[in-house]
Amino acid sequence: MEKKYFAPSELIINSDGSVFHLHLKPKDLAEKVILVGDPGRVALVASHFEDIECEVSNREFRTITGTYHRKRITVVSTGIGCDNIDIVLNELDALANIDFQTRYENEQLRQLSLVRIGTCGGLQPNTPVGTYIASAKSIGFDGLLNFYAGRNQASDLAFEQAFKEQVQWDMQMGNPYVACADNELLERIAGDDMVRGVTIACGGFFGPQGRELRLPLQDPMLNTKIQKFEYDGMRVTNFEMESSALAGLATLMGHKAVTCCMVIANRLAKEANANYKNTIDGLITLVLERI
Repeated sequence: MEKKYFAPSELIINSDGSVFHLHLKPKDLAEKVILVGDPGRVALVASHFEDIECEVSNREFRTITGTYHRKRITVVSTGIGCDNIDIVLNELDALANIDFQTRYENEQLRQLSLVRIGTCGGLQPNTPVGTYIASAKSIGFDGLLNFYAGRNQASDLAFEQAFKEQVQWDMQMGNPYVACADNELLERIAGDDMVRGVTIACGGFFGPQGRELRLPLQDPMLNTKIQKFEYDGMRVTNFEMESSALAGLATLMGHKAVTCCMVIANRLAKEANANYKNTIDGLITLVLERI
């Protein structure tokens, strides 16, 4: 089979040999990768490292690669949203699996283990503020995976159909997809102290998550219907904004991925913890130990 050539318009490489947005070079990337939304959280994760070999920043993308308990780990900030996950995952995969000198794909797949550490809103009584949720399945309201071939093969189509039917999904809001975490990585990271959940990844913080300010919602009852949804014993546990793109793209690319979030607001109980930054370090420590 003829190897694919990646033209400069498709894979943009900076003059220093780094990839376009992340400004990383292939040698800077570890096979164990922690993704965070907030660039400020990169330093919090890296504060646990015994040593740091590189630190790079561009826009909202900040990266530190170092060592934790003899494990080489890269921590990258993605910013907010599935659109940014599209940038980060494609560029990380390029760093791992494309030769930047020849612009051809490498002979052997270099598989990355990707764990996103984030925050979320809980949707059920068993997900109060402070709960750790590992996303076994992610329902993507963002639509990102619909732009890639293999979308159906990387999705749980039966779950998707049941969801659309039960919540009476309005296709004017796009076509949701259901991506799954890598099972081995999910079990290793979640252990016995995280809820294995069904996460909805929204394309925004306000309307897509059912928050109504000055603009009315297309479906004002959507959150109520989501809370009642149940399929094969599973219910939707939480909202966030990145997990579906991460799980879906990783599946298509041949990488392992899972999202772990701490609940900082419970939409059902109408509670929130604005001071969550003081307590998320516990989740960071668990992920560092288990990745």
